Amino acid sequence: MGGYILRRLALVIPTLIGIMVINFFLTQLVPGGPIDQIAARLQGQGDVFRNIAGGAETQGDTASSSYQGARGLPPEFLDQLEVQFGFARFVCAEGFTGKPSSKAPECVKEPIPMVERFVIMMGHYLTFDFGESYFRSISVVDLVIEKMPVSISLGLWSTLIAYLVSIPLGIRKAVRDGSSFDTWTSGVIIVAYAIPGFLFAILLLVVFAGGSYVQWFPLRGLTSENWDQLSPVAKVLDYFWHIALPVTASLISSFATLTLLTKNSFLDEMRKQYVMTARAKGLTESRVLYGHVFRNAMLIVIAGFPGLFLSVFFGSSLIIETIFSLDGLGRLGFEATVARDYPVIFGTLFVFGLIGLVVGILSDLMYVWVDPRIDFEGRG
Repeated sequence: MGGYILRRLALVIPTLIGIMVINFFLTQLVPGGPIDQIAARLQGQGDVFRNIAGGAETQGDTASSSYQGARGLPPEFLDQLEVQFGFARFVCAEGFTGKPSSKAPECVKEPIPMVERFVIMMGHYLTFDFGESYFRSISVVDLVIEKMPVSISLGLWSTLIAYLVSIPLGIRKAVRDGSSFDTWTSGVIIVAYAIPGFLFAILLLVVFAGGSYVQWFPLRGLTSENWDQLSPVAKVLDYFWHIALPVTASLISSFATLTLLTKNSFLDEMRKQYVMTARAKGLTESRVLYGHVFRNAMLIVIAGFPGLFLSVFFGSSLIIETIFSLDGLGRLGFEATVARDYPVIFGTLFVFGLIGLVVGILSDLMYVWVDPRIDFEGRG
């Protein structure tokens, strides 16, 4: 197993670099770079994409006086922005001792090729230096840490509740397969799966958060305004009071897949020969179910926990966060993409990609932990 883990770890770096290469160069092809965004805002045009839709000739990460958003802005200012954001550099004549700028006659602006910018960026990222956001004057690491509580709350509790409800329900449905209980519960979870999360979130707000009916839960935020003044117990209660509706809205559709996966896995195991042999030996149904079937049937369910948590955690629903006024990683990623905030986009992509690859290895270890008969080393 040690050799298998080492091989997987050795593939992490080239895989991560491949992910970054694809996303980096695709992003450069999209019009409306950060220079365009700043120029459009300073000209009072709000969003550079309106200019692009109007037919302006733009490129993803360069700026010139031909941009609609740049008209009227000093060229020196745009040059300084390009250098500040790492898209260009000033090359000065030998012997020049002043401060490099577009105003200095001895200096000229030289664009930095995309390949060189990518190499420079990856050099910083491999030392976990992700730089600062273009528009927030805060480091990418601090920005992610600031948004983390919301994503942890939604991801952790949604995953735990889904497992705590779906696994017992799936086992019960497998034991009573074909009964009325199995039929009506299947109908309920299929209906829940068909309901869009954002529509259910709005329904929860209207019914329980001061809409047309009652106001049992707060309308927005993760904590109350006086949270710092509350006692420890009151803080815990206030926290769960605030996340009750967002978590419910985010996990409404997750029950179906996990419940049916558990049920089908148990049914498949219960039909195997070793179960019939165990029953023939006189073992009780409970001993057969939880002593023999459970380990084999739960292999695929339990081993998939790291991957499921990662998908819920980093795939925070932008719509759920927006509806409940939660400022998490979902909104951060959306705003960074719209604003072309490259340090945030690529920094979070690098970190989340690295975590995803490591979690893939942990998932394999979970398989071995649940069922020691699995031997990835022997398979290799």
